[in-house]
Amino acid sequence: MTALRPGDRIHLVSNKGRRYSVVLQKGGVFQFSGERFSHDDLIGRPEGVSVRTSRGTPFIALRPTLAEYVLKMPRGAQVIYPKDLGLILMWADIYPGAKVLEAGIGSGALTMALLRSVGEKGFVISYEIREDFAKRAQENINQFLGPTTNLVVRLKNIYEGIEDGPVDRLVLDLPEPWHVVPHAVTALRPGGVFLCLLPTVPQVQQVVAALRAEKGFGFIESFETLLRTWNIDGRSVRPDHRMVAHSAFLTVARRVVPQETT
Repeated sequence: MTALRPGDRIHLVSNKGRRYSVVLQKGGVFQFSGERFSHDDLIGRPEGVSVRTSRGTPFIALRPTLAEYVLKMPRGAQVIYPKDLGLILMWADIYPGAKVLEAGIGSGALTMALLRSVGEKGFVISYEIREDFAKRAQENINQFLGPTTNLVVRLKNIYEGIEDGPVDRLVLDLPEPWHVVPHAVTALRPGGVFLCLLPTVPQVQQVVAALRAEKGFGFIESFETLLRTWNIDGRSVRPDHRMVAHSAFLTVARRVVPQETT
């Protein structure tokens, strides 16, 4: 798929690197600071093509990557940053064919990453208590991935229980994941991975304490990651003035079978 089509969400990238999100429509018009061009000038042309406005300002038309899309898509809740999405997929060990349960769905960023990783033979179940978040997330997912047959969204409070076990992986973006730990013991298969995303140290302390107290989890780790980009311009090599510093802590654990006592 290379030619741009009606209904495609694209990013128009200026010479300064600014991105403008546009959904192509026949007869549609993109307007920028009093300048304009027709969507028809892009439809049918290859991705990566350059187009000029009525006053000659150039833009390059590209379909967004997942990382670019999640930062520009309409939001119901705060999205998970791409730097954390990548870590989640690796540390939760999301693999093709896995059955993954997540809560909550937010704006759908993590859900899309999970769906692409489990593939057509995998399955993602998402619990969300807010209907407006679930609706917005599903719209974002459909816009980027198209119709999906391996996603189930439940309007359900995971603190009250899990009805979809056993699952291979459990990924949580919730303020109080320690309430899920007792349910996770029975819902997560032995050897499965528990992962949660939290913004503050007190929350991390509380979920780690819950994991240790349950005695059905081992190999508990907590960490964060900082992302710093660099400016490379000839001999001028320096860190950028801004960086994506703390966004969240990740806590990971493995479901283990406790030793029997005699």
